[in-house]
Formats: sequence, C-alpha cells, structure tokens
Amino acid sequence: MAKSFVFSSESVGEGHPDKVADLISDSVLDACLAVDKTSRVACETFVKSNIVVVGGEITIPKLQDKKTGRTKPIEEAINLGKVIRDAIREIGYTNDDDVFHADSVFINNYLTAQSADIAQGVDAKAAKGKKTAEQGAGDQGIMFGYACTETPELMPTPIMFAHRLGRELTKIRKSGKVAWLRPDAKSQVSVRYENDKPVEVVNVVISTQHTADASHATIEKHLIEHVIKKVIPAKMLTKNTEYLINPTGRFVIGGPQGDSGLTGRKIIVDTYGGWGRHGGGAFSGKDPSKVDRSAAYMGRWVAKNIVAAGLATHAEIQFAYAIGHPQPVSVRVETFGTALLGISDEQITDAVTQVFSFKPADIVSALNLLRPIYRETTNYGHFGKTGLPWESTAKAAALKSVLKLK
Repeated sequence: MAKSFVFSSESVGEGHPDKVADLISDSVLDACLAVDKTSRVACETFVKSNIVVVGGEITIPKLQDKKTGRTKPIEEAINLGKVIRDAIREIGYTNDDDVFHADSVFINNYLTAQSADIAQGVDAKAAKGKKTAEQGAGDQGIMFGYACTETPELMPTPIMFAHRLGRELTKIRKSGKVAWLRPDAKSQVSVRYENDKPVEVVNVVISTQHTADASHATIEKHLIEHVIKKVIPAKMLTKNTEYLINPTGRFVIGGPQGDSGLTGRKIIVDTYGGWGRHGGGAFSGKDPSKVDRSAAYMGRWVAKNIVAAGLATHAEIQFAYAIGHPQPVSVRVETFGTALLGISDEQITDAVTQVFSFKPADIVSALNLLRPIYRETTNYGHFGKTGLPWESTAKAAALKSVLKLK
C-alpha cells in the first residue's frame, strides 16, 4: 500500500522578535570572540517595545587582572551598545515610525562573569573532584544531527523551502524595490510525500509585516508571483496548491512592538523543521564550549558525511554528554532502514566513532569554532548553508574506507 502523508515546516524572517534576540546574542558572541577567541559567552536577549535586555554570563580572559583575579566590565572590551544597535540596524528597524528603532531603543545590561564552578568543569586543567584534566562538556545534554538526500543541501524539503521563501523576502525588502515590506515575517510550507518521497507542495503560508497603505491584494499577488513561484520548483506547485498570504488580512504592527522576543525560542526553525529530532538546547549567544551548540554542529557534520558517502539516504545521530566529562556517554546512528544493503546501523556507528572524535575540545578544533562566524548562522537555519565548516563532506571517503567500500 502506498504511504502518503503531508509534513509542514516553518521559518521566520530576520525581523521576527525571537530572531532579533538571536542576532543580538550572536553579535555579542562574535564581538567577544574577535577580542579573545577563548571568551566564554552565554548571552541571552529579551526584546519588547523599545527595550532590549541582555543578560547571562561572559568571561573574556583578556579582561581579567592576573594578580587580583577580578574581571573588568565587558564594555572595556567591546562597545556593547554599538554591537546591539548595529544588529538592529542590519535587520532593518530604522523606519521613522518604528517603535523598536536601532537608534532609540533602551538597553539594559545584566551580563556577569561565568560561574567558577562551570569554568572548572570546562577548563582543560585538573581540579578537585574532576575526574580528568581534559576540557569537559559545558553541560549535560543530548544532541542530534540529521541529513537526507531530498535536497542538494542534504536537508529535508519542507524546511529548506520555508527558508528559501524567507531569504527571498528579505532580499527583496533590503533591495528597496518594494517599499511596503517591513522586517517581521514568517513562512510555512506543507509538502506531500508518497512512499517517503516529496511529490508536491500542498500549501504555502507567508505572513509579512507591511506598511499601512499596502493593500492585501497587492501583497498577495507580489508574494505569489515574485517570491513563491521564484524559489519553489514549478514541478512541486500544482493547480491544487493553496496560497495563504497574510491570512489575518493585516500585519502592520510587527517586530518587538507587536510581540516579545527571546533568544533560543526558534530551535526547530534553526535545525530540521521538526523532521529530525532535537535535543532541546538552543544555539544563539553560546560560545563553542557549550555542547548545546558545538555538538549539534558536530551531529550535522557526521550525519551529512554518512549520507554524502552513500551509506544511507537518511541518517540521524544521537549522542550525549555529562558536564565536565570529555567523552560522550553514548553515540548512536539511525538510518531508518535506508542503509546501503549489507551494512547495519551498528557498523556505521562504529565507523563514525573511528573517523570522528566527539570530545568537546576536538570538535572545536576540527570545525575551527573559535572565531566570529556565528552571526552567519542566526537566520534561515544553522544547517544547509554553504561555507560553514559543519557542512563539509570531506570525511565521506574516510567513512567508506573504514567500512571497506570503494
């Protein structure tokens, strides 16, 4: 019997309140890493109306007095206000009628230094009660990585289509060619699968903030013709595809004026759109000593190489850590019955552990994560983008070699 189902994934634009918060957090992270690559950063951001609140823990070793051990204020290393305002300006909240405006938001800073207890577990040195002198995981937790052959990016179809819509919408807005577009936006795509293969787009939802003088008919026509039909393959759109454009009829009040935003609330948008499982940890604002972020990138790297090697058409890896401990406490690969004939998931798992090291310090080194690259990840997914180190498939040949495949 043919297996038929519909799966939906969503994406959000740069001006969505949660993504505003994510970009501010990642901008602070990058600014800290530019000053000192060993910075420990956990920056959370809250935005609402005309207010930005940043809080969390940041330690920049270059700011520490070696004699007293005291840490100077973060403002002596980076211009925190400028970093925040520049991020907001880049998004596009610079219109005269914006309540949340790059030049006039009120900034509240509640950043403190990283806990010495956490630092002890993460630092690559011996400490009382710590079982090893190696760098340990910054926290306990489970991480997942996923890849499949559905798209050129080796990502699930629904989330990639949703991201493409968001990117195109932002591209048009920032070009200045469509004056009624504003920064806040969301997209959603529902794809029908037949026998586990995507065959058609059932419906597309786009909600975009706009100026008060733009008519719904104008918005609907433009988005269907110049966004949806431009980025979604024609063969996937049928006469039955439903287009739901600004389905409430009006979206003038948006961004942090219309809703609050918080770092880390779009973890499914950031990963696989709900198709691959998620360990629960958010990414933005965290330096790579936090395995919530770096190990999730590692998971994507491993899964993508499994698929790129032709070992399976769908691959998911799950692994877990204990705080302060360098080795994962478990590693498991699942290929959902799509593995190459004659190869088991257990064999692939064994090959993975031979080719890749899951120690936090080794992940940071292998993916070259101690540099300011994180603002590139904030919007339209952390996976499926060219140029990011965890998207490399250079380890595919090594996996095949371990399994004695040509």
